[in-house]
Amino acid sequence: MSSVRIRLSTVVLLVWACAVVPLRARNPLGQSATVPPASDPAHSFQLGQEALSSGKLDEAERDFRAVLAADPKSGAAYANLGVVYMRRKQWAKALEMLHEAEHRMPQVAGIRLNIGLAYYRQNEYDQAIAPFESVVREQPDASQPRYLLGLCYFFAERWADAATILEPLWAQESGHLPYLYVLSNAAHRAQKKELDERATTQLMKIGDGSPEYHLFVGKYHLNLGQLDDALKEFRTAAEANPNLAFVHFNLGLTYVKKQDYDNARAEFLKDAEIEPDLGLNYDQLGDVYWLLQQDSKAEDSYRAALRRDPRLVNSRLGLAKIYQRQKRFSRALEEADAAKKIDPERTDVHYLRGRLLMDMGRKQEGKEELAQAERLRQKQESQNVPSPEIIEEPR
Repeated sequence: MSSVRIRLSTVVLLVWACAVVPLRARNPLGQSATVPPASDPAHSFQLGQEALSSGKLDEAERDFRAVLAADPKSGAAYANLGVVYMRRKQWAKALEMLHEAEHRMPQVAGIRLNIGLAYYRQNEYDQAIAPFESVVREQPDASQPRYLLGLCYFFAERWADAATILEPLWAQESGHLPYLYVLSNAAHRAQKKELDERATTQLMKIGDGSPEYHLFVGKYHLNLGQLDDALKEFRTAAEANPNLAFVHFNLGLTYVKKQDYDNARAEFLKDAEIEPDLGLNYDQLGDVYWLLQQDSKAEDSYRAALRRDPRLVNSRLGLAKIYQRQKRFSRALEEADAAKKIDPERTDVHYLRGRLLMDMGRKQEGKEELAQAERLRQKQESQNVPSPEIIEEPR
């Protein structure tokens, strides 16, 4: 396989730890952060910083709120409240605070970096591009925002932009498989032949034989529908490192495609032990139980997935299909509506809503939804297999 050029339509990617950036006396990108001058707000701000550093988020929120009560114009307090909410994964609140901080402190690149991260961690890559671009313009040598911007371009299928923004990271990142996979793919699609060849050659040089390498190669085969080859590579990776993140998840996906649901269930459960916070394991378990017509277990799995990631459209649709099969049409439509709110461009969301509306006797609305589903189908390419490796951060 080492002589074969690997092309992934969905790459496996481990982003290095993208820690959110609290504001201190000076923020990590070098700009001064304004601390309220009055003694009480300053003391509350210091206490908030200490609590935030210790992971005491309730105390940090209280202290930064105290700063704002005394000084409602404190951009630094808004910024750090944004960090508190990011760490809780309360994205709407985080963005509200961060945008307020940006309005009051537009010169602080760290605030815009966190805004980009808040969008990125919700898979809203298009929204993350502008704040990351602004940071890269001001801090061209800062590697984290450059890497993240490159990934956002990649996910948005802006191949030339991705290759251009990522290439300057070669010196520090060319020893890492994920970077080389992304760079090679972007360069290939952008017809940047020299960069493509360089990244691919380096990829083969450093990756051959490692468990991670077999994971990447397996993903390549899985995306091409070459299931036996994918299974072989994933098994090799798992035998070499049974605790390798996401290898059991990908084994589970492969078994699902081979309609071997017992083995698929076992692999998703194994990955859930390694990655207990990964909602996609439970999302896929829900699909397995659905296919086995074990509705109660499927419902429990989808609910477990949504507790970990409320934005999983597939789990919402899975619940809707369970309720549809049980002829609980109003409940099913609630779940389909929730899925549509998350991703209004999903073809299967409109198709299921159309079928439900027809079942409920709302024929005209149902026909309109089905027509919308067909319009979306005609302009969209088929979706690739799920790849949690793209957005998960290493421990």
